[in-house]
Amino acid sequence: MLREYLHGAVALSHFFLADRVKPGDMVADLTCGNGNDTLFLARLVGKSGKIWAFDIQEDALANTRSLLEESACLDRVEIVAAGHELISEFITEPLKAAVFNLGYLPGSDKKLATSPDHTLSALEQAASLIRPGGVITVCIYTGHKGGGDEGAAVEKWVSGLPGDEYNVWVCRQPNRPPTAPYLVLVEKV
Repeated sequence: MLREYLHGAVALSHFFLADRVKPGDMVADLTCGNGNDTLFLARLVGKSGKIWAFDIQEDALANTRSLLEESACLDRVEIVAAGHELISEFITEPLKAAVFNLGYLPGSDKKLATSPDHTLSALEQAASLIRPGGVITVCIYTGHKGGGDEGAAVEKWVSGLPGDEYNVWVCRQPNRPPTAPYLVLVEKV
């Protein structure tokens, strides 16, 4: 079973999310993109849970909505047409998980991508909303303009988290190119 989760950053994040997120939990997909993480989370939280799915691109929101409708999971998701840096304007409840896939919407204009300033603001807010035992997963893509800077900013931010309050892991595949996506995992103790 573990083997299916070892094929990249997103799959590995799903391994950790499946371990933590249970029916009835509240979670946030802060960069919903095409909706794959949102659907994965919707299945984990079940009908009694709730997900907030954020994105700024209309195509991403439409793709996510369509995927959720096809899978009969839209009832547990609030789709939010806003950037992840606005998380606190929409969520006040404690979260079990917050999910980030940084970069750009696959198949879209690579010039429209997440930025270090917005991402760091969103991470700060997510860290304050995550309840003990909860996780933040950040899939970092460095193979596009600005991606390396954003990855460095995220790693600097997580390095500053207090060790008695958070466990932090940076998971890379050293046998892949240096631009391969990697996972940063934050657990609130």
